[in-house]
Amino acid sequence: MSSSPLPASRFQRILFCTDFSESAAAAFPFALEAAARRPDATLYLMHVIHEPDAQYWKTQLAEVENINAEAKKTIDAKIAADYLARVPPGMNLQTVFRIGPDAATILEFARSERIDVIVLGRHGHGGMGKALFGSVAEKVVRKAECAVLVVPLAYAKAAPA
Repeated sequence: MSSSPLPASRFQRILFCTDFSESAAAAFPFALEAAARRPDATLYLMHVIHEPDAQYWKTQLAEVENINAEAKKTIDAKIAADYLARVPPGMNLQTVFRIGPDAATILEFARSERIDVIVLGRHGHGGMGKALFGSVAEKVVRKAECAVLVVPLAYAKAAPA
């Protein structure tokens, strides 16, 4: 073993995407570890409301004032409950909330913020899971201009060797 320091990492801007699923929760420790091992790294925690879903709720709840503010408040509470308590003190974390087509919105943010690596979970090979988040992961992998870490749920659940 060499005692020389490790070279600087290219992964300084890490984007973790969540749909609040079990798969996303299982992938979060991988994003945390990536950020924790890199001093001065920034971890972006992103949730995208799929545009058709957002349009449906806006239409159904048009009479409610401040629907976007209320939706953001609910998402912020979910992020706080599911993720923020697990973030070590001092870690540079930014939460991001967007409305749009899932994969395209993730890719646009990654490009605009010069993200180095995107971390997201992947459901198993079941029908509904693949139809929802699996297709998003697939599109992100195919079109991303940066590295992508897709964490299968079964792998995340397995005990370390």
